[in-house]
Amino acid sequence: MAANPPRTPFLGLPSWPERQAVARALRTETMGGLVLLVAAIAALVWANTPFSNTYFTIRDFHFGIPTLGLDLSVGHWTSDGLLTVFFLVAGIELKRELVVGSLRTPATAVLPVIAALCGMVIPAALYAVTVTAGAGSMDGWAVPMATDIAFALAVLAVISTHLPTALRAFLLTLAVVDDLGAILVIAVFFTSDLNYWALAGAFAGLGVFYVLQRLRVRGWWWYVPLGVTVWALMYNGGVHATVAGVAMGLILRTTRDGGEQKSPGERTGHLLHPVSAGICVPLFALFAAGVSVSPDALGTALTTPEPLGVIVGLVVGKILGIFAGTYLAARFTRAQLNPDLAWADIFGLATLAGIGFTVALLIGELAFPGTAVGEHIKVAVLIASLTAAVLATLLLRRRNSVYRRLYEEENLDEDADGIPDIYQRTEGSST
Repeated sequence: MAANPPRTPFLGLPSWPERQAVARALRTETMGGLVLLVAAIAALVWANTPFSNTYFTIRDFHFGIPTLGLDLSVGHWTSDGLLTVFFLVAGIELKRELVVGSLRTPATAVLPVIAALCGMVIPAALYAVTVTAGAGSMDGWAVPMATDIAFALAVLAVISTHLPTALRAFLLTLAVVDDLGAILVIAVFFTSDLNYWALAGAFAGLGVFYVLQRLRVRGWWWYVPLGVTVWALMYNGGVHATVAGVAMGLILRTTRDGGEQKSPGERTGHLLHPVSAGICVPLFALFAAGVSVSPDALGTALTTPEPLGVIVGLVVGKILGIFAGTYLAARFTRAQLNPDLAWADIFGLATLAGIGFTVALLIGELAFPGTAVGEHIKVAVLIASLTAAVLATLLLRRRNSVYRRLYEEENLDEDADGIPDIYQRTEGSST
């Protein structure tokens, strides 16, 4: 009788280079998440005080260049302009994951990809079931698909949990695939009044961007004007302008040539990641999260089909989708869970993924522009994100003694050479 093939390890110790890359990304995201949390609280307080008129006056103030089709409100500039930087960084991170990260091979990609896909499909399906039962609108089906990695990491920082690197890396990969799904949804389903000449110009600009990268042309004076032009053409073409950021992030080279200390993608990500996490996303939150949280608004969010569908999708759908997707993928691919962890850890992580703040708010604005339902959707996103954060805190804190032990083992460096001892006695670790 033939022996069963060895089971693939899942959530084991990542390689040292991969761990360093994950640590760099998560460090910036965590700090940005804390700033994002402050911005969201400031928006809610500001919009629910006697000074609320000032908030809405600033948010709705228009400026720009009308002759170029760029006369936008402050809120619109933050969602279409500043979030382009966020999606540019997301595109770079996705490219890195595809080329040198956990998505580079089918063996390492299958589990997080299936988990992320189930974590998008199931919330959308639960939204559809909820609004159908209540005779609501299907326009917001994509709102509960999104996970906010920065907000999730801010919650981890606030509750001071020692989540192992493998779980943090898995959460980061889930968020990267999740961002790709959101990008595709925005590009395909939220386009209007297409201007084919402008779109042709945007694609031509992306072609020039690609050629410059292939020719190894360096210098921000080439790429910044070109990037702004592509962004403006994409916006005037009727496709959401953030798609331009993703496209440029995916084009940037993430492999190093001989003699290079950093690739163009690494350099750009290093420069823009703090700007995105510390300025662009918090400013978007400041002008997107300012909604009334009166008892009437909360009651509407809990009883109206569309916002209720968002809450059910984010809180229940994310848990069911990510946990069930991970469990089934592990069973069918014969992946063996790290013996130091338990499926309860995956459940807690899936609960944390129900925090769907930034991209969920963006898609809500696109699905219900300038309507009362859109405001109720924002309240629903806030309720769902807070609920997911509280549930995840309760679940993950229960396991924190296990996480602390693993964290200490991962970081023990008795010989003080800058490399944890576990990597020097473990031959060929895998993610």
